[in-house]
Amino acid sequence: MAVADAETQEHREHRENTPVRPRVGHIQFLNCVPLYWGLARTGNLLDLDLTKDTPEKLSDQLVGGSLDIGPITCVEYLRHADELLVLPDIAVGSDGPVMSCVIVSKLPLAELDGRKVALGSTSRTSVRLARLLLEEREGVRPEYFSCPPDLDAMLAEADAAVLIGDPALRAYLGQAAAKGLAVHDLGEMWKEWTGLPFVFAVWAARRDFAERRPELTAAVHRAFLESRDLSLVEAGEVAEHAARWEAFDAGVLERYFSEALDFSLGERQLAGVAEFARRVAHDSGFAPDVEVRLLEPEPAAVVA
Repeated sequence: MAVADAETQEHREHRENTPVRPRVGHIQFLNCVPLYWGLARTGNLLDLDLTKDTPEKLSDQLVGGSLDIGPITCVEYLRHADELLVLPDIAVGSDGPVMSCVIVSKLPLAELDGRKVALGSTSRTSVRLARLLLEEREGVRPEYFSCPPDLDAMLAEADAAVLIGDPALRAYLGQAAAKGLAVHDLGEMWKEWTGLPFVFAVWAARRDFAERRPELTAAVHRAFLESRDLSLVEAGEVAEHAARWEAFDAGVLERYFSEALDFSLGERQLAGVAEFARRVAHDSGFAPDVEVRLLEPEPAAVVA
């Protein structure tokens, strides 16, 4: 019995001293390919315990504590800002047309008052942005309902549909036009209305994890910045790899990765987040002046 107890204790001590990889979220849409593609090239992929899912589910997992670091939609970050620290200079957004967050409509948007609009998005932020643009910019109050993101099924019951991700990209690139439908790009509409970029998702660390493991948190942050920078330099190669498995050609994907999407998070992007928060706070579960708390950079090394 004593030997068994000793072996159990030895096993326990070994387990407790074994390094545990950070649990990191991975959005399964094409718009995040450049943020993850470079992880293998830089050698950082094996250092992460990646969980692949939709933006909404990853947001819930980060808030719930089953992820340590990961993407979180803008609305969900603003609701839980006190529990999270945002990683600087990395996000998913646009500074104009984004191509993959759209309203597809049978009618002019100004004629959608009282009409049905199908919400096929899995992102609370994109849905809230679409509602904001329709209600405050276009001055209409549609009747909304949620459904799977199948354009034909959505428009069998509605006069317009909100799509994000790959289904939206297909609609933007010709599916909608082939059906005689108009496509309205949410990123473009927001930029025309406010003059600011829009941030759909930020990367954040749980505050408790960042305080407990600051060096590891900083290392994950660096890994994603390196991955993004390498992927954008080699955007053509990234697009060629992605096009092997997707219904989009490499040229389209290269334009999407390098021109439509904005993976930065600087002063203008933060101003866009603040403007969005101000406009939707009244019914979204956070204060209009919610503070975006950024992860502090590591102290500079002292050279003797």
